[in-house]
Amino acid sequence: MGMTSSGSGAGTAAGSAPVGLVLAIDAGNSKTDVAVVAADGAVVGAARGGGFRPPAVGVEAAVDAVADAVGRAFAEGGVSSVTHVSACLANADLPVEEEQLAAALHARAWGASVEVRNDTFAILRAGVAEPRGVAVVCGAGINCVGMRPDGRTARFPAIGRISGDWGGGWGLAEEALWHAARAEDGRGGPTALARTLPAHFGLTSMYALIEALHLEHIDTARRHELTPVLFATAVDGDPVARAIVDRLADEVVAMATVALTRLDLLTEETPVLLGGSILAARHPQLDDRIHELLSVRAPKAVPQVVTAGPVLGAALLGLDHVGAQEEVHARVRAFYEEA
Repeated sequence: MGMTSSGSGAGTAAGSAPVGLVLAIDAGNSKTDVAVVAADGAVVGAARGGGFRPPAVGVEAAVDAVADAVGRAFAEGGVSSVTHVSACLANADLPVEEEQLAAALHARAWGASVEVRNDTFAILRAGVAEPRGVAVVCGAGINCVGMRPDGRTARFPAIGRISGDWGGGWGLAEEALWHAARAEDGRGGPTALARTLPAHFGLTSMYALIEALHLEHIDTARRHELTPVLFATAVDGDPVARAIVDRLADEVVAMATVALTRLDLLTEETPVLLGGSILAARHPQLDDRIHELLSVRAPKAVPQVVTAGPVLGAALLGLDHVGAQEEVHARVRAFYEEA
C-alpha cells in the first residue's frame, strides 16, 4: 500500500486528543516541517526543524529531531496530542523501514494512530485535489510514487543504483564529473564541463578538482553545487551536458509511465506532478523534453510543477484518513497556497 499504519493505544494523552485533530509531518533530508491541523481545517500550530536522516544518525536520534519541532507546534496549538499523525518521511523507502519508523513515532504518543509514507507522497498529495495521480520528485535523489483513491499505490525502492535509479542532484553531479574527467585525460570526447566544473571552485583543471574532492579539501557535501553548473553548461550548448539533461528527462518520464501503467491510469487523464528542487526550477530544456516525451508515451498525462510545501500534502493525507469534509481540505490548502 506504500504506507504503514499504527493503531490506537498510544496512551492517555493520545486517547484524550480532540476528535479530528491531525499532526502533519514532512521530514526531508535537509529540513522538517510540522503542522497541527484542527478539525475545521485551521492550522493552529506549526514549526520547522532540521533534516531527517535515520541512516546517518539512527532512528531514535532522527525522531528526536522531529520531536523538537512537534513540541513547538503542540505548544503553539495548545495541545498535547492529536487524533492522527500523518508522517511523510525521507528514507522511508521500504515497507520494513516504514514499519520501523511508524513504531518509533507511535512510541512518542503524539497521536492515537500513526500513518507513515515516503515523503514523495506528500509532494503528490499537495498537488492534487484528490489522492489520485503520479508524482516524480528530483532533488538530491530521484523517486516516483502514484496513488488512487481506493488506496492502491505504485512506488519504487529508490535507494540508488542498486535499485535501478539514475538521476537526482547527486547522480547528475557524478555523471558530469565522469564525463569531464574523461574529456580532460583523453578517454572521452570533449566537453565544456572539463572547464566549467573546476572553475566553479576556482580551479583550473579537472585533475585539480579530482584531487581536491578525493583529499576532501572540498567538502563532499558541496558536490551538489555542480548540478546547477551542469544545467548552465547545457544552456550554453555543450552537447555532453545537454545529453545528460535529456537523459534525466527520459528517466522522469520512464518512472511516471511505469507508475501510471501499474495503476491502470495510462489511458485516463491523470495529473503527473513534478517536484523537488531540480524539476521545480523549470529548466527549459528539461521541462520541454519531459512534456515532449509524455505526449508520446502517456498522452493522457497532465504534467504540472508542484509549488506548494510538502507539509500540505502530509496534512491532506491526514485529513483523508480521518474522513474530513472537502471544505476542511480546502481551508488547509488555501492556508498554504496563500502563504
